[in-house]
Amino acid sequence: MTVYTTIDSPLGELVLAGEPAGDGVLLTGLSMNGGKGVAVQDEWISDPAPFAAVIAQLRDYFDGERTGFDIEFAGGGSDFQRRVWQALEQIPYGATATYGEIAARIGASRAAVRAVGTAIGANPLLIVRPCHRVLGADGSLTGYAGGVWRKQQLLELERARRAA
Repeated sequence: MTVYTTIDSPLGELVLAGEPAGDGVLLTGLSMNGGKGVAVQDEWISDPAPFAAVIAQLRDYFDGERTGFDIEFAGGGSDFQRRVWQALEQIPYGATATYGEIAARIGASRAAVRAVGTAIGANPLLIVRPCHRVLGADGSLTGYAGGVWRKQQLLELERARRAA
């Protein structure tokens, strides 16, 4: 069974999906309305209650009171994708990495940079698994499932809070 809810954020409406677990949820998706990502299905159940802890952490993040997340995720993805996603989780708040650096961190060749980009693009957990912190080799803002303008907003939020 999948449950979902939506919340307002400085980036617009966020869609959260997950599998109930105890009093909470194993998060399976977090996307931005209007971007690629979670598409609510007819059989899903709208229920904000299991997402209370996730929502609180997201609000704290947007308020500049949280620099990381303590959220349980459901499994998913291929072995390669999971390795890339784990590398994303190691990028510190306020910092960035390039696709090539992510490839090196997981022991992949330079030729695998495109595959790393594809795995990052398949990240179902925007914001909490910080794919917005990955830049092109020249420091450019490259694609982001929520839209490049949102990627820029997230990076600005983190840089502003880090500098404060």
